[in-house]
Amino acid sequence: MTMPATPLEGVRAVRGQTAAERPNQVTSELPQHLAGWQLPPDWRWGAEGVLHEYRHYQEVVDALGRSLSLVSAPDPAHSAWLTSEAKHLAHRNHPSIPTTYHYWPQSRETRRGPGYLRRWISAETVGSRVRRVGVEQIPVVLRVLRTVGSMLAYLHDTGMSHGGISPENIWMAPAGRIWVLGWQWAVPRQDIPDGVMPDPRWTPWAPEWLSDGWAPTFLSDQWQLAATCFFALTGELPVGPDIPPVQLVRPEVPQRLAEVLDRALARDPAERHRSVSALLRSLERAGGGQRSTADRQAPENLTDEEERLRWAVGDDYDVLGFLGRGTFGSVWRVRDLSLEREVALKMLHPDVAEDQRAVARFLKEAQLAAQLSHPAIIPIYDWDSRGNVSWYTMELAEGGSIADLVARAGARPLEEIAGQVDAILDALAAAHARGIVHRDLKPENILIDRFRRWRISDFGIAKGEEETAGATGTPAFAAPEQLLGEPQSAAVDCFSVAAIVAYLLTGRTPFSGDPRAILAQQLGGELNWRAFPDPLAHWLRKGLDPDPTARFRDAGEMQAAWRDVVRDMAAGDGRGGLSWLGRLLRAVR
Repeated sequence: MTMPATPLEGVRAVRGQTAAERPNQVTSELPQHLAGWQLPPDWRWGAEGVLHEYRHYQEVVDALGRSLSLVSAPDPAHSAWLTSEAKHLAHRNHPSIPTTYHYWPQSRETRRGPGYLRRWISAETVGSRVRRVGVEQIPVVLRVLRTVGSMLAYLHDTGMSHGGISPENIWMAPAGRIWVLGWQWAVPRQDIPDGVMPDPRWTPWAPEWLSDGWAPTFLSDQWQLAATCFFALTGELPVGPDIPPVQLVRPEVPQRLAEVLDRALARDPAERHRSVSALLRSLERAGGGQRSTADRQAPENLTDEEERLRWAVGDDYDVLGFLGRGTFGSVWRVRDLSLEREVALKMLHPDVAEDQRAVARFLKEAQLAAQLSHPAIIPIYDWDSRGNVSWYTMELAEGGSIADLVARAGARPLEEIAGQVDAILDALAAAHARGIVHRDLKPENILIDRFRRWRISDFGIAKGEEETAGATGTPAFAAPEQLLGEPQSAAVDCFSVAAIVAYLLTGRTPFSGDPRAILAQQLGGELNWRAFPDPLAHWLRKGLDPDPTARFRDAGEMQAAWRDVVRDMAAGDGRGGLSWLGRLLRAVR
């Protein structure tokens, strides 16, 4: 890598750079240095990889169906450096450090190596999030500060510094979990090749490095953490020796948070916090920690939704953060204190909780989902209530939803979604066999777990077929008979699945507008069928037929037809449909 004339020039040069000039470039083709590798039996290459600084992260799927990340060094001269990284990372244990599973040394017999395996992370960097949606909310920045600060305190206790903390090395999963990467820098300096260092265009350089060069210390890690939070709050990396006060560029930042960050960003290392642990203690002493539930009030006197939840579940769960909101309830990330695991908790909105019929329906949602034991359905753990607060807990899907996936990465190729759609249809077939119709399938209700498996959630309006009538569903993915409030069968779920597949392949909803406009488009068959290959277009046309009797009867029939489509597409193109993807995307733009 050619470095800028000076680090400061490199930092300034980042303004206006294109995405291709940044780290974490997504790759869809296997890189040249992995082309000759031979994976173990029943393993296969995943759909994508990420090219990072001096490293490549390639998704691989093991014999158990788990998505793992193969970390390798594109430059063969960096093999010893990679080995040092794997050895040091394997001995670290912290919630924000991805688990290392195995190291493959260089081997002629198996034709693979060197490289190590860790869990695959379905997430987005802080840098990417800010560039995509703008500066972060203050609670999110506080979570980054606490989580990464906790990791650095743990790392410093082992006698090591990181040296590469940056917006591009901190990854945030849609469910709120934070991961720290860039571990090639957190090894003894003698193990890093001469002249190699983090690129200052996207890695904040501590002021002391601008004259002395890259030399990580505990205090420079603290500065990089604060600089990353500064970036998340303002959209700009702090550059140069004179950094403006945080509140000057983001006035609504709480004073104590601003004071903590300003001190950590001091030009003179001696003026910073004594340690990252001291930084965190200073933040918590100022009231930046979690609210105490020791002095509980009756829920009727609590107007804040989070306070109500803490009052209700405080003995059993620690509320970690907000995940999302729906028509009937909100979803929270919590820690089960008795089982010491993180789960998702869905709580009814306060106004809805006052309606006993709504509470009964909420309980039925949990009961219906709990009845359906299937790998592609999010399992329900428990249901409970206290006062007028009702909730249930379920498995935490750390990868967010497929709506998050499309928003983050765009349209998805057929070969990537084929197996996942098959699993979703298999789960629906199990529900339909028990007489249960979901009736609200949409991208937001198909979640992604830690192994990148897709799983159905939110059976909030699910009913038996004999009960299905009345206007239901989310208009963009609901069948015409749902929008009209007519009797509904399993065919409504088939319509929604077809709409979701069209959305995944194109990156946009097949029908849009208000409910009347959507209904008119559905009845008129207004979809660009020519954009799809014939087998897929036929499957979509049948799935989206406005007449439910002309549609697939249930998910089992739809699944069999889907498998025929995938087989026909694979037979027609040895690369599993890659040849038509570009044509499809051009047609829908």
